[in-house]
Parts: sequence; C-alpha cells; structure tokens
Amino acid sequence: MFLSRVRTRAAADQLGVLLTYSSRKGRNLLCAFSGANQQRYAGDHTTTGDGTTGDQMKSFAMMSLERKALKLEEQVQDLKERHRIAMADSENVRKRTQKYVMDAKLFGIQSFCRDLVELADLVEDAVAQAAKDGLNDMTEVLSQVDGKLQSIFTKHGLEKMNPMGSTFDPYDHEVVCHVPAEGRTLGTVAMIKQDGYKLHGRTIRHAHVGLAVESPE
Repeated sequence: MFLSRVRTRAAADQLGVLLTYSSRKGRNLLCAFSGANQQRYAGDHTTTGDGTTGDQMKSFAMMSLERKALKLEEQVQDLKERHRIAMADSENVRKRTQKYVMDAKLFGIQSFCRDLVELADLVEDAVAQAAKDGLNDMTEVLSQVDGKLQSIFTKHGLEKMNPMGSTFDPYDHEVVCHVPAEGRTLGTVAMIKQDGYKLHGRTIRHAHVGLAVESPE
C-alpha cells in the first residue's frame, strides 16, 4: 500500500513538471511569433537616420531605375542616328566612287581625241583645197577619209558641234571675230572658223566662231 502511494505521488510530480514545461514552451513560441510579426511590420515602416521610410526608399529606387532607363533609351536613339548618318555617308561615297570610275572609262581618251580632231581639221582642209584646185579624184578620196573618220568619232562618243545660227554659249564657243548681222539675229553664231567637239556631251574643244553684230553706219 505504501509503495503504491509513493508511485502515485511520483507520477503526479512528473506530470506536473511536464505540464509546466509545456506551458512555458507554448508561451515562448507565442512570444516568438508575435515578435516576428512585429519585426516584419517594423521592417516595412522603419525609418532611417534622416527620417526616410522603407516605402520612400523603394520609391526612390524606382525613380532612379526609370531615369537610367530613359538615359539608356536616349543613348540608343543617338546610336541609331549615328548609324543612319554613317550609312548615308557610305552610300554617298560609293556613288561618287562609281561616278569617278564611269568618268574615267568615258573620258580617259579625252587627250587622245583632242589630237585626233586636229587630224580631222587637216583632212577637211585638204578636201576643200582639192575641190578648189579641181582635183576631183583627190576630193572624192579625201571626202571618204573624212566621212570614215567622223563615223569613228561618233562611234566612240566624239561629235562635232554645229553651232551655226545658234545663240552664243561661252561653254561651247569662243569668239574670234565679229560679223555684220545682215539680217541675222544679233548675238548668234554667223561664222565658224574652227569646229568644236564634244566627248560624251563634254566639250573638249571650243568652236571658234564669229558673232553677228550690228553693221557699222
């Protein structure tokens, strides 16, 4: 009987200890949970030394990111504009280079043509002289040579000007004398002293002409 009482009392003491430990542990967990919530709430509303809250710091960070984004966008636009200008400059250089190459092909024989037209002058003078001297056979031969020479000129873009009666053009004509108008329009070409030539539309030798002027009283 005595042993039974001792055992019962010992069990009651152990149960009391367990209940006390459980109660303390529960209170500690409740305090820890309450403290975590308070810390979380305080983290969102904490203030720095200058009085700035967490929400304001987030707002400042967003504003800073927006400014950086705008700056980057401006830099992108600037780079696009520079690229466009560079491409346009490159295209202009390509076109100019292409034109230089074409001009070199077309006008590379310009000096040679100047020498040839002097030969044509000699042939024409010989034809005129032969006709004047009555050398019909020689006139016919020289006329054929002159015709062949002119056809070769035309084939390669070299053409003789025919300014008779046209208005004086300083880019194509050179005045060497004046001729009484005698019914012609003043300032027009009334005489050709030396033929002018163009190579692919570019004047390589000016025509020496006489202009129609008023007849002296």
